Amino acid sequence: MTTKCHCKDIPAQELQNIQAALPGGQDIDRLSDFFKVFGDSTRLRILYFLSRHEFCVADLSALTEMQQSAISHQLKILRLHRLVKYRREGTTIYYSLDDQHVQKVFAIALEHITEGTGK
Repeated sequence: MTTKCHCKDIPAQELQNIQAALPGGQDIDRLSDFFKVFGDSTRLRILYFLSRHEFCVADLSALTEMQQSAISHQLKILRLHRLVKYRREGTTIYYSLDDQHVQKVFAIALEHITEGTGK
């Protein structure tokens, strides 16, 4: 356990509190998996489209110019990580972002990478 800061004069108790507040190993692993899902450009495009409107697989396939089977595979991954949800209307399944947290994470990340670029 770290008890002394070598660069700044941060009290040992504060360092211990910071270290004690570190999420547990399982939570860190889940957070790592969460961010790995964002590491695929196809999934990011799907998330972008779903951040604007709900779509069926056929619509997402047309928007991404990819096969429906490939989109379905990516949607399954996004569903398993609770980033998208679906609803059934007759024989059609519509996908949307799971909740506002996903919307915010995506929007903040996009804002961060585009800041200062004029986009």
